Amino acid sequence: MKVVILAGGLGTRISEESHLRPKPMIEIGGKPILWHIMKIYSQQGFTDFVICLGYKGFVVKEYFEHYFLHESDVTFDFRGGERTVTKIHRHQAEPWRVTLVDTGLDTMTGGRLKRVARYLEDETFLLTYGDGVADIDLHRLLAHHRSHGKLATVTAVQPVGRFGSLVLSSDLSVETFAEKPRGDGHWVSGGFFVFEPGTLERIDGDETMLEKEPLERLAREGQLTAYQHTGYWQSMDTMRDKALLEEQWRSGSAPWRL
Repeated sequence: MKVVILAGGLGTRISEESHLRPKPMIEIGGKPILWHIMKIYSQQGFTDFVICLGYKGFVVKEYFEHYFLHESDVTFDFRGGERTVTKIHRHQAEPWRVTLVDTGLDTMTGGRLKRVARYLEDETFLLTYGDGVADIDLHRLLAHHRSHGKLATVTAVQPVGRFGSLVLSSDLSVETFAEKPRGDGHWVSGGFFVFEPGTLERIDGDETMLEKEPLERLAREGQLTAYQHTGYWQSMDTMRDKALLEEQWRSGSAPWRL
């Protein structure tokens, strides 16, 4: 089953780093967050990726061009006057198949998906954004999708609130204090979609935002279901988010590390 990753946006809210490289290539623990996302999928058996490129897409291409070499112990032989790789002793590269597609600099999320349709082989596929990680059980997500028989499934999450909350009594005494409670009770899209090929028919072109007309139309048609993920989920929208993810990874307690 194909996994589509949207990795072409500008990442303007984390411009401190995204002016040098695309947002999905910003590193957590020495690895691009794109690598972390791909590991979430591949550790659960999904290893065939289609990555939608846009802003500084060449950085992603160069990363994967050299990925196997960078993850290997090799012997170089310069004695003949030219550099040759004589032996690869050991490698840690994952058994991934990665298709990198230039989907345009200014193309919207729906348009990017439409542009890679020819690589999806008219089958059910998974899709997510290139900036969010979770400890999601992808097989449960897929089973939920299949049990409802709809064209699309979105993973619903409740992000942790940014600030602590107070519960006050009538005389303004503080009854309880909750440090960063889980959102405000609302569910939001956390990405990690499952789509049937018919979803692509709801996308007009490059100017279409996936989160607008296509998903709104699917909802009106009764063709969109939600999979409620109550575990860990975190997006990397700002430098504060990056620092949080980095801290979790370096502490050895990163919940998305399977």
